[in-house]
Amino acid sequence: MVIETLILLGVILLVIILFFHFVPVLLWISAKVSGVHISLIQLFLMRIRNVPPQVIVRAMIEAHKAGLRNITRDELEAHYLAGGHVEKVVHALVSASKANIELNFNMAASIDLAGRDVFMAVQMSVNPKVIDTPPVIAVAKDGIQLIAKARVTVRANIRQLVGGAGEDTILARVGEGIVSSIGSSESHKSVLENPDSISKLVLRKGLDSGTAFEILSIDIADIDIGKNIGAELQIDQANADKNIAQAKAEERRAMAIAREQEMIALAQEARAKVIEAEAQVPQAMAEAFRNGNLGIMDYYKMKNIQADTQMRDSISGDTAK
Repeated sequence: MVIETLILLGVILLVIILFFHFVPVLLWISAKVSGVHISLIQLFLMRIRNVPPQVIVRAMIEAHKAGLRNITRDELEAHYLAGGHVEKVVHALVSASKANIELNFNMAASIDLAGRDVFMAVQMSVNPKVIDTPPVIAVAKDGIQLIAKARVTVRANIRQLVGGAGEDTILARVGEGIVSSIGSSESHKSVLENPDSISKLVLRKGLDSGTAFEILSIDIADIDIGKNIGAELQIDQANADKNIAQAKAEERRAMAIAREQEMIALAQEARAKVIEAEAQVPQAMAEAFRNGNLGIMDYYKMKNIQADTQMRDSISGDTAK
């Protein structure tokens, strides 16, 4: 009998726990006290649909207390089931309402489902955000390199949060504008004297077009002088010209050496032919003596002529010296 009584009490306790789990009475009482009209059946059906009732009820209470009467339970449930952050959306709507920013539930839900923090976006609309750009390197027309850092003050553009570009695009466009501004300057000195000229030129370009932000100001935080790129380019060009000239001179020297060696070879070939011809002279003279074409007196006359020729050559050589 005692065991049966304990079993019965256990079953009753389990039924009570399941009842209060699927029918959150305390949450229903909290909603009623706060002025939010929701039935126990609706809370029970939320459990069946795997929607946490406490999230929806707390969001409805917050919206009701903030004076937002046009947010319904069905919209909150649908947004939760779609994977959205119900609490962030309600926080954003309350903040926008207090800051007189035009924002309805559909737009806030779309921003949230797009993957952006809608509550942070509303806060950024009220309190603009300052973004520091990385060092931007640019070269003025006089060849001097400048390294600039800028601070971009932006606020969220609620209407462009869905499909609008993010901070990376803003930084890229600002960097491009700084490079263009410095590159169009005649001298780096003019940039150093008037850094605000960069900000004015960049702001006129409308860099926030198509982004989720509105650029309020661009301030140049720091400008440093880098390398003399123009001088380095001239030095590189001079070295390249020198290397080309050296290569051409080496080519001409090699051609001259080849030509000299060719002439030496031709002279040696000619000398060999002369020696060969001189070697044939005694044979020809002997043949002439045998045939009677050359007499002894003719031979002596020829030797005298050769001696006179050698003497004249030696005299002319001494005179030249």
